[in-house]
Amino acid sequence: MKQYNIGYTTGVFDMFHVGHLNILKRAKAQCEHLIVGVSTDALVQDYKKKTPIIPFEERFAIVGAIKYVDEVVPQTSMDKFKAWEQLKFNALFHGSDWKDSDMYNAIVKQFSEVGVDVVFLPHTAGISSTLLSDVLHKLNKD
Repeated sequence: MKQYNIGYTTGVFDMFHVGHLNILKRAKAQCEHLIVGVSTDALVQDYKKKTPIIPFEERFAIVGAIKYVDEVVPQTSMDKFKAWEQLKFNALFHGSDWKDSDMYNAIVKQFSEVGVDVVFLPHTAGISSTLLSDVLHKLNKD
């Protein structure tokens, strides 16, 4: 039996790449049912001040088709606790690049009070949607 019954992770998943796949695979290895929140275009615009290259509906469909994902939901808020109130997951998975950040230290503390583990998974070095986006923009300028 896996360590957690229900796991939850979120992301923009713009220009889906192997780093995204690694997070989903590692999260699913630790839980029976993996729920993935895909950030809506409006949410990304609000907190990143940019529009994803791949539209929400397509990113949602891509993530939903991944064999490690049992359920996909729209992420309309950055409030992970609000998501927990609706989904009642046992573990929140996130990339290790956010470990020890002020934002995630607060999240870890808040979730520890309700018995939810925050599990940081290894970040895949050398790849990110931001890096891919920067390369595309450079190619378009040339």
